[in-house]
Amino acid sequence: MSALYEELAASSLEQLGMHTAKDALDQVAQRAAAENWSYSHFLGYLLSAETSARQTKAVALNLQFARFPYTKRVEHFDFAAQPSLDRRLVDELFTGRFLSEGRNVVLLGPPGVGKTHLAIALGVMTAEKGYRVSFTTAADLARKLTTAMAENRLGRILNAFGQPTLLIIDEVGYLSLEPAEASLLFQVIARRYDKDQSIVLTSNKPFGEWAQIFAGDVVMASAALDRMLHRCTVLNIRGDSYRLKERRKAGLLAAPTDPNSNE
Repeated sequence: MSALYEELAASSLEQLGMHTAKDALDQVAQRAAAENWSYSHFLGYLLSAETSARQTKAVALNLQFARFPYTKRVEHFDFAAQPSLDRRLVDELFTGRFLSEGRNVVLLGPPGVGKTHLAIALGVMTAEKGYRVSFTTAADLARKLTTAMAENRLGRILNAFGQPTLLIIDEVGYLSLEPAEASLLFQVIARRYDKDQSIVLTSNKPFGEWAQIFAGDVVMASAALDRMLHRCTVLNIRGDSYRLKERRKAGLLAAPTDPNSNE
């Protein structure tokens, strides 16, 4: 490549915002000349570096947008400690097909069994596939929505929660919601259901107790369940808490006398 054409190529790449390709241009051009590459080989090699850099940047932005409290991956999950989990279902979820199908995922079980770990791992997988993810706890979601309603910007916030490909709502049922908060949570669920957008939800409450989540409103709880479970994979983790196991190992807690106990 002559100096003139290389300068023109560099200028064009700069204008197109292809900074990685521009920075690699001289080195790649020299290698292409030395190894007698075809034009298509040269172009493909140059642009692959740009594509890879953009994908890396997109994943980093997706992870930043998600606001995970910490990063977890499925390969770090201790499946041996939770034998009640159906590994086949988990593996299927991590293909990412549930996203294109608008399928929800509900993780049920007592505190400390790894529900949030799996929820975040699904979110990280989604971000790495190039999709937007948003993570929130149920309490924080309710707080943001009630604040927005008081400030007359509820529609904007509801639209914001409808934008990500995946919304993760953690700790549903851990804290009681006021009737207005329960109604707002239902609106988020209903809006995403209408758009075939996936929700990953974790809860310590079995479905029979979801009226408690929705401020005692049985009708609202039933309507929320109807939407959540219409297209849904449910993972019910019945194992013991990781934290309690660690305390028992350290001799700080007696082993449970009831083999079915979660304490």
